[in-house]
Amino acid sequence: MPLTTDEGLLALSREIIATFDKINSGVHPGFRPVHAKGILLTGVFTPASQAASLTRAPHLQRNSTPVTVRFSDFAGIPTIADNDPQGASPRGCAVRFHLGEHVHTDIVAHSVDAFPVRTAEGLLEFLNALIATDPAGPHPNAIEQFLGAHPAALTFVQIPKPIPTSFAKESFFAVSAFKFINADGISRYGRYRILPAAGNEYLDEAEATALSPNFLFDEIRERMAKEPVRIRVSVQLAEDDDITDDATIRWPEKRRQLAFGEIILDQIAPNNASEQQHIIFDPIPRVDGIEASADPLFEPRANSYLMSGRRRRAAGVH
Repeated sequence: MPLTTDEGLLALSREIIATFDKINSGVHPGFRPVHAKGILLTGVFTPASQAASLTRAPHLQRNSTPVTVRFSDFAGIPTIADNDPQGASPRGCAVRFHLGEHVHTDIVAHSVDAFPVRTAEGLLEFLNALIATDPAGPHPNAIEQFLGAHPAALTFVQIPKPIPTSFAKESFFAVSAFKFINADGISRYGRYRILPAAGNEYLDEAEATALSPNFLFDEIRERMAKEPVRIRVSVQLAEDDDITDDATIRWPEKRRQLAFGEIILDQIAPNNASEQQHIIFDPIPRVDGIEASADPLFEPRANSYLMSGRRRRAAGVH
């Protein structure tokens, strides 16, 4: 997972991390600047029979592949409460497919099927508007002005973000589209969806408020002590006229969803805190048969993940 050599992109990625640090009231050594509070689970991915027609990627040609999955709350604050109505959502789900020794490909997704901006520059503008906003000041304030000028960001903010009863009962969506290429060289664009086999289940405001600040993490440990967690991976396929390079534009729900496979998680990863500190997920697939689309978020996100990962590793075990 290399850093770009583009100095402009490097500077942009550094600035995004620094801006998240401001939002998080400073650096929390050893933790991510976003999705700091998480848990790693391990298990096995089994591909769906029809997925081989979509991509020649190695994990679709094997009977099974070991996986590591990280569930997380949104904020870059490791003590964020799971029932915090603002800071905990959208929740995250990252999947690593272990293809060989130091060979892997990842999926990075979050619990809202939307994204507020098309570019990393737009994300930086969004974050700076949040920082500049004084709720007690005159209106329209900085974030109100930004949302007024950016309809996709307003849509993202207004989408309901209910608190799930369990990470095992939440759905997750990849932000960007990917290009899937099969053995015949035929390509299709699609977006990943990570869906709970147990179905979705959410809390109302009163139910969520009554729970402990760590209820999601306690619940997933208790659940896995009794039975494995099953999640389904599917790909929503784009039609020829669908836009594939803009994360703010979602495709119609009627688009075909192809079964990609099932993940069965049966263990809490050992040395969980240190493993979370070490693992660096990559939004770019870097595997034969699956490629990044022309979405401009890919490169800045990959650089930011790697930069923050190196900083996290250098902090020592927390």
